[in-house]
Amino acid sequence: MATASVAFKSREDHRKQIELEEARKAGLAPAEVDEDGKEINPHIPQYMSSAPWYLNAERPSLKHQRKWKSDPNYTKAWYDRGAKVYQADKYRKGACENCGAMTHDVKACMERPRKKGAKWTNMHIAPDEKIENFELDYDGKRDRWNGYDSTTYARVIERYAARDEARRTYMKDQQLKKLEEKNNQNDEDVGSEEEDDDDDLKVDEAKMDESKQMDFAKVEKRVRTTGGGSTGTVRNLRIREDTAKYLLNLDVNSSHYDPKTRSMREDPLPDSDPNEKFYGGDNQYRTSGQALEFKQLNIHAWEAYEKGQDIHMQAAPSQAELLYKNYKVIKEKLKSKTKDTIMEKYGNAAADEKLPQELLLGQTEREVEYDRAGRIIKGQEMLLPRSKYEEDVYINNHTTVWGSWWKDHQWGYKCCKQLIRNSYCTGTAGIEAAEAATDLMKANIARKEATEDNVAPVENKNLATWGSEVPEDLVLDPKKLTESLWKEDERRREERDERKRKYNVKWNDEVTAEDVEAYRMKRIHHDDPMKEFLN
Repeated sequence: MATASVAFKSREDHRKQIELEEARKAGLAPAEVDEDGKEINPHIPQYMSSAPWYLNAERPSLKHQRKWKSDPNYTKAWYDRGAKVYQADKYRKGACENCGAMTHDVKACMERPRKKGAKWTNMHIAPDEKIENFELDYDGKRDRWNGYDSTTYARVIERYAARDEARRTYMKDQQLKKLEEKNNQNDEDVGSEEEDDDDDLKVDEAKMDESKQMDFAKVEKRVRTTGGGSTGTVRNLRIREDTAKYLLNLDVNSSHYDPKTRSMREDPLPDSDPNEKFYGGDNQYRTSGQALEFKQLNIHAWEAYEKGQDIHMQAAPSQAELLYKNYKVIKEKLKSKTKDTIMEKYGNAAADEKLPQELLLGQTEREVEYDRAGRIIKGQEMLLPRSKYEEDVYINNHTTVWGSWWKDHQWGYKCCKQLIRNSYCTGTAGIEAAEAATDLMKANIARKEATEDNVAPVENKNLATWGSEVPEDLVLDPKKLTESLWKEDERRREERDERKRKYNVKWNDEVTAEDVEAYRMKRIHHDDPMKEFLN
């Protein structure tokens, strides 16, 4: 009950507060007063007038909307670079052992390491640097021109002025040369070439003016500075003339574009030529360049942390990168040591006898120059490649090499006219035996053809040939023609309805003249205007 009463009381107070605010807006109740005694405008929205919870505001106020953090210690000053404070004559205790300055130690000394430091020689004591300790305000930390000396811009002006002066001197010298050439020429040639000379001078001037626009596409963007941005030249920035990446492929099923993060991970045009692509998806930046090295660095940090090393990529990135570099060096040393151990134990057959370059690659980079007649002017002529078979070597008592004879699309030996690669030479006896075997084969073929000519006569069944012309002396049997017409009708009905086709079909390839005539009579001519009424 106590909890319910408290809740009800809070709701009642909230209702009264709302009624009071509405009355103030209508002018029926006086406005609230802050700590300084100033009235608060009742029309100010609640999200502006209500103070954050961590300020513990007990009464209405607009103090949290004012500039409450104003420290007079903040400044926009900058360090006095290179300023010196005091230069001692003798070495002081606690000073740098190398140069003798009191403002730093040996590790932070920026001077050249001396053979004997100032601690032992007591000579050439360096002056102490001016050390300033001050805090910058919000604007001072982010001012990219803080500490810039405007007088240094005079060097830029002098450099450009010297360039302009050199250009004027060059143009004046060119004009003097042109005038001297005109004076040396005849009077007739001078009038015709005046315009050409003026054009040449204009071209030279245009060429020199182009040097101003050499870096017109160079976009500088800085990072880790007071002004923000990225350091280096950015050449892949999108300009207004380029097509937006979400308009490269208007297909609904193409790569997804997220408008909130402006990201398109997949390639919108995967089938296009990679040499003509301007954009290949955001994943191409994750799998190329230094992104892979950074990914490997993260993986190494995770694995090292799991194995017990105190390493964190976000907390100490320099330490993680240094450990990764040391890991790669140690890994390469171990790899080379293992390789040397194996080569020392088993040897290296590849390095014992190095083959010439001509045999390894089959080509050389030697330059050979010929004249018009084909004679060599420079270089050495390339030798023709030799066969993989041994030349002028006769095997198995042969007097010629394999491939010296050709017959019926086969290679052979010319000495014995054999077509078998590893056969023994039989000489002239083998040639005579081969010729006798060929004659015997021809006689057998002729005898077989003579026996095939005397074939028994075949009974004439009055068969017709499809597609042949109808002879004039053709006589048809009316009964057979009527039967053929009936068979043709049955065949056509079976073609129209496959269900009437019987399971066991008897096939007969003997077509008579009556069957051909029945087919011609029943055939439908597509050009016939009455073909629709035949069925």
